[in-house]
Amino acid sequence: MNFDYFYSEQSEQFAFYRIPKLLYTDARFKGMSSDAKTLYGLLLDRVSLSVKNSWVDEQGRIFVYCTLESVEAALGCAEQKALKLLSELETIGLIEKKRQGLGKPNRIYVKNFIEPRLSLLQNSENHGSGTVKLSVQEPRKSLGNNTDINNTDFSNTYPFISEEMEERESYRQYFYEQLQVEYLMKSNPYERDRISEILEIILDTVCSKRSVIRIAGDDKPSEVVRSRLMKLDCSHIEFVMTGLKENSTKVRNIKQYILASLYNAPMTISNYYQALYNNDHANGRI
Repeated sequence: MNFDYFYSEQSEQFAFYRIPKLLYTDARFKGMSSDAKTLYGLLLDRVSLSVKNSWVDEQGRIFVYCTLESVEAALGCAEQKALKLLSELETIGLIEKKRQGLGKPNRIYVKNFIEPRLSLLQNSENHGSGTVKLSVQEPRKSLGNNTDINNTDFSNTYPFISEEMEERESYRQYFYEQLQVEYLMKSNPYERDRISEILEIILDTVCSKRSVIRIAGDDKPSEVVRSRLMKLDCSHIEFVMTGLKENSTKVRNIKQYILASLYNAPMTISNYYQALYNNDHANGRI
């Protein structure tokens, strides 16, 4: 086969399955097979479809439908391999299968493995003084290199960290890696404050406990908004920053404007760069 090269206007023409980077960088998944990671990405892609179809149980937990035949077709493997991969994901704890009976397909719960990284370690009691000391796991060094991103109020001696704080720091680590924040900071040294602002807006949104989130005047289910933001990467952030620079109209609520831009970025980025290409081509610049 003789495939063509990629050109600038074609870089976003494909739809992608997104496999979280933490599956490759987190020590918890060191022994996980590459095929199992791929299958997790396929199942994760179906979560957004489940939200649209309201496939949510009585406890508000999202589930997906994915038959054994679907796994075989998607991965091009035999039944035995498909069964092995599903079993691997279930053993690790990344999915949970629930039988429905009566010939109905199993419900598959795709588990959210982003756990609090700043967890309280086991209490060590000082028997001499009768006090209990709590210690907190040190944050990853990759986060400690940039004081603009880290919340310096957190330290190993901080006496108490709430679950909300732990959750926020877990998401911070995820987005720091997913969005390649360190790269963005180095590539855009004069936009460091803006990048930090965008990151905090993302964290505020994904950690929100509200059932709906307003996007450009419309109330969207919070799970739908969270799912969309989890798919962002560094190209989307650069796209949003470019839009902010090019915008000439007065913005009354910059936070809402940025949030709407982030939410729509995955859907509009391809059309934007296609329009730029068409304009340059029409004016003889390419």
